[in-house]
Amino acid sequence: MRDLTLRIEPGERVLLLGASGAGKSTVLAALAGVLGGDDDGDTLGTVDVAGESPLGSRGVSGLLLQDPDSQVILARVGDDVAFGCENLGVPRETIWARVRAALDAVGLRVPLDHPTAALSGGQKQRLALAGLLAMRPGMLLLDEPTANLDPDGVVDVRDAVGAALEATGATLVVVEHRVSVWRHLVDRVVVLAADGGVLADGAPDAVLADRSNELRQAGVWLPDEPIAPARPVRVGTELLVADRLEIGRGGTSRRRRRRTAQAVQPLPLQIDTHIAAGSALALTGPNGAGKSTLALTLGGLLPPLGGSLRAEPSFALDAPAEPWTWRSRQLLTRIGSVFQNPEHQFVASTVREELAVGPRAVREPEDEIGRRVDELLERLGLAGLAEANPFTLSGGQKRRLSVATALATRPRMLVLDEPTFGQDALTWAGLVAMIGELRVEGHAIVAATHDAEFVTAIGADVLRLGDSRSGETVARVGTSGIDGRGAHDGSATGEEVA
Repeated sequence: MRDLTLRIEPGERVLLLGASGAGKSTVLAALAGVLGGDDDGDTLGTVDVAGESPLGSRGVSGLLLQDPDSQVILARVGDDVAFGCENLGVPRETIWARVRAALDAVGLRVPLDHPTAALSGGQKQRLALAGLLAMRPGMLLLDEPTANLDPDGVVDVRDAVGAALEATGATLVVVEHRVSVWRHLVDRVVVLAADGGVLADGAPDAVLADRSNELRQAGVWLPDEPIAPARPVRVGTELLVADRLEIGRGGTSRRRRRRTAQAVQPLPLQIDTHIAAGSALALTGPNGAGKSTLALTLGGLLPPLGGSLRAEPSFALDAPAEPWTWRSRQLLTRIGSVFQNPEHQFVASTVREELAVGPRAVREPEDEIGRRVDELLERLGLAGLAEANPFTLSGGQKRRLSVATALATRPRMLVLDEPTFGQDALTWAGLVAMIGELRVEGHAIVAATHDAEFVTAIGADVLRLGDSRSGETVARVGTSGIDGRGAHDGSATGEEVA
């Protein structure tokens, strides 16, 4: 990020927009005083917060990071929310009232001693925001605060931020790709140009209306832009079948779960579904319902806790029928998985080398590896970052790289966890187009997602993991098969598990 001149007045509410990689997160980090070390590159110009360097005004600003995992500090929910208040010297008798109020405001309704390690990604996002609200800083700096939240959670978080602003008069700078979420809460929109400086700055309605063509070309999500549904795709032979499948992360069998005191109980789901070549299945539902756990199980990375999950002979070939018993090389060409946190699967020191890891593991010829890597770099807008370290990329760039690493070995089935978070409108469209092409070629797609537009754009069937306590069940909605029957016949019941 370069050549930025910007003044934000006390109490303003600013939505910071821009293309993926334009420097939005860098701006927030600079305002929070967590940039400027030797490892962060070069800094030119000045940044002042409340009349002094951000390094000398910590506590004035509160920063919510793009990756909620990196903000979880302590083992229990209540202690984690209290941590910031303790560091600011808030009186002990005041802290716990703030902790309870903040957790209630963001809709994270779990006991104070609930393990933070047992939270889903979306719940960790709420936890991090609760810790921020409990500190009551003079400026809230929020980096994609609703990226991994279910639709109800998005409303909860936005309303909690609005209530905090009304109560404290704090300044807000929020980064989000989806304008519609924050449009009516902010009073100013600032759009960063991809090549430095500011592309647009002004009142939300004026900027979005008067500069719409420029913003669209820059990849800014404009409210109410229509999403074209996918064309029907003919599904092929079955690849994977789940029969009364039970999922969880506590062990490999009921007997082992009884013996292991620390085992996590299975989610109360019994899932029946099948996945066919050319099909697309979206796993949806509230945070904590088990979407990521189901994705890891279907991807062969977690063993089922009950029921069965088997690969059809034409898919397993010379491997066993149970995907969770496959070796890594057997998985590479059959099932490619993309984790919710992209950094959890990076192993190389450059983007180019990261993309070559999988093809080399299955002994592809070097000239074919080079051709495939170059194609992926170009298609996903990463060509200019080929020699960069993967951990230095923006959040959206890391997500595209993680998807590309799964595509590099051309697996017959892709399992994607929140594949579109952090994407601007242009990079989102590029991902959708690539996934659509893969479906036409006969690859199966499974995606855990809260992105309704993505589900529409790839024409996915929906397997919703719901809350049985409210009478809601898991159900298949819609169809992605050209014959109208749908590629999946999934059903299950279950309750949300925190």
